[in-house]
Amino acid sequence: MAFTPQQAILELGDAFYDPVTAARFPRTILRFRNDRAAAEVGLDALSDAQWIAHFGRFEPLPGTLPQPLALRYHGHQFRVYNPDIGDGRGFLFAQMTDTAGRLMDLGTKGSGQTPYSRFGDGRLTLKGGVREILATEMLEALGVETSRTFSLIETGEELHRGDEPSPTRSAVLVRLSHGHIRIGTFQRLAHAQDTGNLARLAAYVLRHYFGEAAGDDAPQRLLAHVARRTARMAGRIMAAGFVHGVLNSDNINVTGESFDYGPWRFAPDWAPGFTAAYFDQSGLYAFGRQPEAIYWDVMQLASSLRLIADEEPLIAAMDVFPETFQREVVEAMLWRLGLVPRGTGDDRALVGAIERALVETGAPIDRFFFDAFGGALPESYGAPFADLRAQLAHFAPRKPRDHVYWSDPAPCSMLIDEVESIWAAIAADDDWSRLDAKVAAIRRMGEALA
Repeated sequence: MAFTPQQAILELGDAFYDPVTAARFPRTILRFRNDRAAAEVGLDALSDAQWIAHFGRFEPLPGTLPQPLALRYHGHQFRVYNPDIGDGRGFLFAQMTDTAGRLMDLGTKGSGQTPYSRFGDGRLTLKGGVREILATEMLEALGVETSRTFSLIETGEELHRGDEPSPTRSAVLVRLSHGHIRIGTFQRLAHAQDTGNLARLAAYVLRHYFGEAAGDDAPQRLLAHVARRTARMAGRIMAAGFVHGVLNSDNINVTGESFDYGPWRFAPDWAPGFTAAYFDQSGLYAFGRQPEAIYWDVMQLASSLRLIADEEPLIAAMDVFPETFQREVVEAMLWRLGLVPRGTGDDRALVGAIERALVETGAPIDRFFFDAFGGALPESYGAPFADLRAQLAHFAPRKPRDHVYWSDPAPCSMLIDEVESIWAAIAADDDWSRLDAKVAAIRRMGEALA
């Protein structure tokens, strides 16, 4: 498709962002370009030199934003309200439409300091960029709506970090996302009692992300959309066995797209208490608590919108979250199992049986879904899976196991040991072949599941 630039964010006005300048980097070495994603926004024909000019030196793309914008927001971080945050090492670089006609953003991570950097250097470690490639590729393949790693460019600086070996290599990353409006964007306006801009932001989100006009009921319609989208996200990341790690309200996109990956992990087994972040000592964002955490964040959006709407309609809008989550997690599990849904009762009973068997046995999540795809669970799974095997017999496969992926000896996984191994090869020998091979393997799995 042809590149179709947009400037929608400028409608909001300068109360929502600060124009900034990208850092000047000593080097710009292209390490990853996502041509599959680029094709969806008309940028796949860029030469490597043009790519580096736009996504390493941040020369403006024609027709879109003339200057990068650091977005303003607040948010709860581990349930503590923080008014001193915003885009501290990233900015909104460009907007455009994709092949589906959606408004899309190109946003950065590691592009330099902004007014919200506080004491940070505004940089990103190369390892952090590699980890984000792996997270987003895996989630996309597993059916989770996620931001996509668009570009990773090594920048030639040595960074010092207190929680990992230093000095370490640096990078600048570009994400392709369906918007960067966060729950924390609304919280900042509510904190300032800025009802005019709250209403303006609600109208902007409804128009550009949900295709609806504003009106007297705009706040509750917006909240219902966000509740549904985030419940869908919660259901899908659970079915993927994914632990985001930092589900703060500034990390929740109102379009329900998972993004901003820091201390993420894929859980090896169905352990509800499994955490991703070493600093999450209370288990607030543990695997099994993620739906609760996301729901709590959406409640903060409801609280913010209370300044421009009555309470009862907002409560009614929030009610869609639990029922949507229950439906979406069931649909996502059946999709990953390669089964055709039979109906609410049978489908929920099957998912309940899966969770019980996985918790009881500690069976690896990825191995189970690989072996059981299409409903034919091997006899080797034994007595703890007997009830589940009987239920699976009533479900029809949604597609045959005829992709070559299903002949592999093991499933494609993304556990932490492999992540560290991929990075170790880069750090020690500048060997990018393992990363390239893993991205290819993930996309191959995605083809088998799709």
